[in-house]
Amino acid sequence: MPEIRNMPNLKYLNKINSPQDIKSFDIKTLRELCAELRSVMINTISKTGGHLASNLGVVELTVALHRVFDTPHDQFVWDVGHQCYAHKLLTGRASRFHSLRKDGGLSGFPSPKESEHDSFMVGHSSTSISAANGLAKAKSLLGKGGTVVAIIGDGALTGGLAYEGLSNAGRSKDKLIVVLNDNGMSISRNVGFIARHLAALRARPRYVRAKMMFSNLLSSIPVIGSPVRNGLFYIKTEIKKLIYSRSSFFEEMGFNYIGPLDGHNLEDLIHGLQAAKKLDRPVLLHVATIKGKGCEFAEKNPDIYHGVSNFDTETGDRLPDPETFSSVFSREICKLAAEDERICAITAAMKSGTGLVEFSKRFPKRCFDVGIAEGHAVTFSAGLARNEAIPVFAVYSTFLQRSYDQILNDAAIAGEHIVLAVDRAGVVGEDGETHQGIFDAAFLNTIPNATVYSPSCFEELRINLRQAIYDVSGVAAVRYPRGSEPDGLKYYQPDYKDYTLFRQDGSEILLVTYGRIFANVRKAANILKGMGIPVSVLKLTRIKPIDSECATLAADFQSIYFFEEGIRWGGIGESFGSMLIENGFSGRFKLTAIQDFIPTCSVQTGLRSVGLDTDSIVRLISKDCGSAGMEGPWVRTV
Repeated sequence: MPEIRNMPNLKYLNKINSPQDIKSFDIKTLRELCAELRSVMINTISKTGGHLASNLGVVELTVALHRVFDTPHDQFVWDVGHQCYAHKLLTGRASRFHSLRKDGGLSGFPSPKESEHDSFMVGHSSTSISAANGLAKAKSLLGKGGTVVAIIGDGALTGGLAYEGLSNAGRSKDKLIVVLNDNGMSISRNVGFIARHLAALRARPRYVRAKMMFSNLLSSIPVIGSPVRNGLFYIKTEIKKLIYSRSSFFEEMGFNYIGPLDGHNLEDLIHGLQAAKKLDRPVLLHVATIKGKGCEFAEKNPDIYHGVSNFDTETGDRLPDPETFSSVFSREICKLAAEDERICAITAAMKSGTGLVEFSKRFPKRCFDVGIAEGHAVTFSAGLARNEAIPVFAVYSTFLQRSYDQILNDAAIAGEHIVLAVDRAGVVGEDGETHQGIFDAAFLNTIPNATVYSPSCFEELRINLRQAIYDVSGVAAVRYPRGSEPDGLKYYQPDYKDYTLFRQDGSEILLVTYGRIFANVRKAANILKGMGIPVSVLKLTRIKPIDSECATLAADFQSIYFFEEGIRWGGIGESFGSMLIENGFSGRFKLTAIQDFIPTCSVQTGLRSVGLDTDSIVRLISKDCGSAGMEGPWVRTV
């Protein structure tokens, strides 16, 4: 196997071609392997970006899992999936690890397309137990054998789907192990009942001390010590009842509970997993870990080093964060809240990612972190709105998908005025298929009486946020992309208009777009002008409802091209085309939009792959203008 780039002095990892290679390693060697895994991850992530703290926290757990189980016969389901890097390194992908999150490289999440050791496509939170329940049931029905292990964090356990999975898995009696990786952190600190329950378990040292004393005593007995110690796991329920005076929440759900164990003690982990493996019923193994383990700056600031870009491996220093749409939203929502005490902010365990940290400091009584519970967040917002508060739910586009039912039934039908601040809208880039924000415009487009804004620059975001709060009723959304303001808008002066037409004299071609890619379309228009092809540009700022005047303006053109950074089916482009037809438009219409999932790649590569970069737009228009003609009113392109 080729050596891992830039890390030639690896004693053990360079020798591992599959997880089977670690079966013969003794504990000392496994510990050294853990140190190597951490070194590789820190070195690589410092260059590629990715999830640092969460992966450092599960190194020993991952090694113990692969020591005890045999993938792919046994199957692991990593909840969220952003803690799977050590797993990738141990399953034949170490030589490619330098390509993590790069174009054509390794995904930052588990992917069955990438390896047979990745049993399930993962990217969203709280899904692992349900998926593992299904995998285990299929094994049972088809007699396939093997064990299914779900690895879920305490943050992900705040999601409602996790409880649904626990309830059904506990009743199933199938061979299933749930490993609860309890580090006390999600992207933002955990909230809710389960966080308090786990804290209570961790805070009961009497049980831990009693178990360890008993274990040590048994281990000292010649011959029978070790077997009896292993048998301790089978009688733990009675021991806990004596010490706790009540049964565990998880045991009430139908699980055999083991723990809490030290998640960085390989011996304890291996013994615990071996004991769980022997049981022919659902088991929950509670493991306490430290997020960022082995990296001082990540341990001290696990939320900051959860998802990172480039950083110095010695100091942890990162380049100063540039101005982003999220940071602009952060300042603007604080400004508005200072003026209006009715404004509240809601987050689903993403306070830092969505720019609500400052709001939570300035207005703590009006900032609500509901945990990983996007559906609840929307219905909670509707309740706030019903009693005249103004709720603003800040959420990533990819996670808003989980609350469609609540948006429709709990907010829209009743006409409750809630504001959705939809961050990471459009192509997100390196986090891959599960995280691209390409569906929100289409599914929000189906909500009757909803209003959706899609700003193209920072100033429009400020304007649109104020409009969404004060100028409309019902469900209102402001969707904006990840990262910095796009280049090419230096001389663009936004206003409060729902649309803006940039007309060129003599043009018979109209380019229509919205959001971030307005910058690309505008650049393309200037290039085409230089080629002797005058085109006009219609920029939509309010994309739902589209102003009816836009159809009247479009009627002046012979050919209309719509460019959309979102899924084409049910999207804004199709709505615009339908509006043209209903208004008697007889010219030609082309829609360029996204028709498939976008894999792990940069934003630039993603936009280019679907024809939404400047060069692709220029090629499309110039080619059509040089051809004999176009086919009818609905010519479908990328």
